Amino acid sequence: MEQIRLGQSGLRVSRLALGCMSYGDSSRGGHPWVLTEDQSQDFFRQAVELGITFWDTANVYSGGSSEEFTGRAIRMYSRREDIVLATKVHGHMHDGPGGSGLSRKAILENIDASLRRLGTDYVDLYQIHRFDPLVEVEETMEALHDVVKAGKARYIGASSMWAWQFSKMQYTARLAGWTEFVSMQDQYNLMQREEEREMYGLCADQGVGVIPWSPLGRGRLTRPWGTDTTRNGSDHMMRHYGDADAAVVGAVEKVAAARGVPMAQIALAWVLKNPVVTAPIVGATKPHHLTDAVAALEIHLTDDEISALEGAYVSRPPSYFG
Repeated sequence: MEQIRLGQSGLRVSRLALGCMSYGDSSRGGHPWVLTEDQSQDFFRQAVELGITFWDTANVYSGGSSEEFTGRAIRMYSRREDIVLATKVHGHMHDGPGGSGLSRKAILENIDASLRRLGTDYVDLYQIHRFDPLVEVEETMEALHDVVKAGKARYIGASSMWAWQFSKMQYTARLAGWTEFVSMQDQYNLMQREEEREMYGLCADQGVGVIPWSPLGRGRLTRPWGTDTTRNGSDHMMRHYGDADAAVVGAVEKVAAARGVPMAQIALAWVLKNPVVTAPIVGATKPHHLTDAVAALEIHLTDDEISALEGAYVSRPPSYFG
């Protein structure tokens, strides 16, 4: 597995990232389609065997149990120093004053809680899950800087916000001499390309690495339009996709059929071709999910194929707010 720099930072990550939202305890607020710890073991093991050593989770995934599963899997199948471990802060963990958001209290409280659940004394990448309009950016950026200086995180990143918000936070840190973001995690796939308008130009200019979530459109881009799954009916993010996307899925199906490969490989190869993308985050709940992702690294789309895949895109609002 190729290792690549995350933006202009010195951190090298695998070209694909394992998304750990799919693993957790559904009784602790997790989605009904998440896998139990026993069910998740094969995917953590497979990721290590394939060289996918960049693992992404968050404190809110299944009430913290995703972090617990991920931390135990690192100890079981790898070594801490061989995994680039990422988690996030912002979402609601409890009703207390530090239970959500990006205040200094919330950040310092939640990094410690995440480290306890992960069973480690540091994370490689600590990301803000969303922008917090209720907290001054100076407070947030200084607190994140202090997390890094305390040795609890090696780098910081951001996720899913307007380009002006990201720019404001980044320049606030720069002016104060605080730690800057090295990555942006946002939704990007053939059905959701709004980040191309402003965010990706900003990231390219500032040397920020991009680690897209949902590169396969929550699985919509991996099967013919109209195919029902458990996730289709229970994942609230599915509301961002509608009948207007049927033509996009149809284009993926046609290109995949012509090449004789699964649709997932074509959809992911399209994301990977963007030079600002460092490592798409791939969720895996079936054995072929990770092998398809690895195979996509070897697919180089032609200009005609790219035109066919992009031609049916319909603009929509970015999905920044859940």
